[in-house]
Amino acid sequence: MGKFTKKRGKSNPEVSTASLPDIIFMLLFFFMVVTVLRDADEKVKQNVPSATELTKLEKKSLVNYLRIGKPLPKYQAVYGTKPQLQLGDKIASMEDIPLFIENHRAKVNEAEIPKVISSLKIDGDVTMGIVTDVKTKLRKSGQLKVNYSAKPRAD
Repeated sequence: MGKFTKKRGKSNPEVSTASLPDIIFMLLFFFMVVTVLRDADEKVKQNVPSATELTKLEKKSLVNYLRIGKPLPKYQAVYGTKPQLQLGDKIASMEDIPLFIENHRAKVNEAEIPKVISSLKIDGDVTMGIVTDVKTKLRKSGQLKVNYSAKPRAD
């Protein structure tokens, strides 16, 4: 019969760190791909009113933003000082709203089209006449879910 002996003094080999840079670069690449950057530069001033009863929107990808306010000082030479409508990344007119809504709906999954919300970010100094015109154009283009953006009231 053979004799079994225990091997003493031998320890487990150390963990190799040679693949650690590869893992770090894979994580870096992953986060670079999935990060969403701001999609629109603000060209109008928005000092949104404050409110107490606020709800957070669940899916930001279903929200299209319509900004109304006076142009920022660097754009006043081109657009003047009267309140303007900004759709996405550019200053637009009221007639551009249906096309803007339709382009946003084309990007959304067909099952989620009824959940699309138009969020109005309106400066506090803007008159209600412009807001009413925008809401009328939204209604005529079939966008009935409208949200008003506000900031939380500091008590």
